[in-house]
Amino acid sequence: MSDISADLQQELNELQAAYKAAVDAWVKGIREEEDLASGNHNVAELDQWEAAHFREHKLHKEADFRKRLYEDALRREFFGF
Repeated sequence: MSDISADLQQELNELQAAYKAAVDAWVKGIREEEDLASGNHNVAELDQWEAAHFREHKLHKEADFRKRLYEDALRREFFGF
């Protein structure tokens, strides 16, 4: 990647960092949902588990979005589209 401009290198670094942060948040969401699935068997925890699932799903969508942004920037640079 040494043949790309410093500005583009910075943009790619920022997109990559945003993607990694989104994946980390998604993994945390998965773990939170998993923790609730391992708890007691009661209605209150079922509601919390469902809410955790919806948060995890939203975080997954954000990670996918950040991945597409990063991939698109790489494709533009390396393949011209």
